[in-house]
Amino acid sequence: MYKKVRARIQEEKPNGTLLRVLVPSRLNDVDLERFAKDGIIRGELRIDDGRTITSDQRKKAYATMADIATHTGHMPEELKEIMKYWYISKTGAEYFSLSNCSVTTARLFINYLIDFALEWHIPLLDSLVSRTDDISAAIYSSLMHKRCVICGADGELHHTTAVGMGFDREKIVHLGMSVMCLCRKHHTECHTMGQERFNERYMVYGIEATEEICKVYKLKIK
Repeated sequence: MYKKVRARIQEEKPNGTLLRVLVPSRLNDVDLERFAKDGIIRGELRIDDGRTITSDQRKKAYATMADIATHTGHMPEELKEIMKYWYISKTGAEYFSLSNCSVTTARLFINYLIDFALEWHIPLLDSLVSRTDDISAAIYSSLMHKRCVICGADGELHHTTAVGMGFDREKIVHLGMSVMCLCRKHHTECHTMGQERFNERYMVYGIEATEEICKVYKLKIK
């Protein structure tokens, strides 16, 4: 279920903030039944601060869609509508326009486009970092699809903090370790120039290995 709501802070508590949420429209019978029967207590809250899509976001979205269109053979305008409807189908979001949607919607849609390109091995003319507003999301997506975060080529796991000499990488617990995905070329370059210089050059960084990431690389989590 996807609903637009109005929320205001009701009370600040030690363990979080209590919000009072109003759903402007009445829930239908199916939604009410799910709340009563399934006891739904968790959901996702996206905050819209009123800002509209930036010109930079629009350029990134159209550039990425152009790469996908070139690879798939679709006309750009046709591809744009296809990607928007696939995104809406996957997320439950409402229909939007790239001329006046919110900054948040634009960022999430760009993340979806990048994830789609990585999943289907679609080459991008620019680096992932130059195409995203959410670098962490791009790094996570590259890890999940085993694609280099720099160039999008087939990649492998790279530890951004040294594992240490003498440790068996198949036996150590990787959960929570700082990692990224790099192709052989960029992996070698990183080891040659050092992690700090590599991060500065390509504007990337390691993120914590989640259980999902560990499963992709068949790593120990406990």
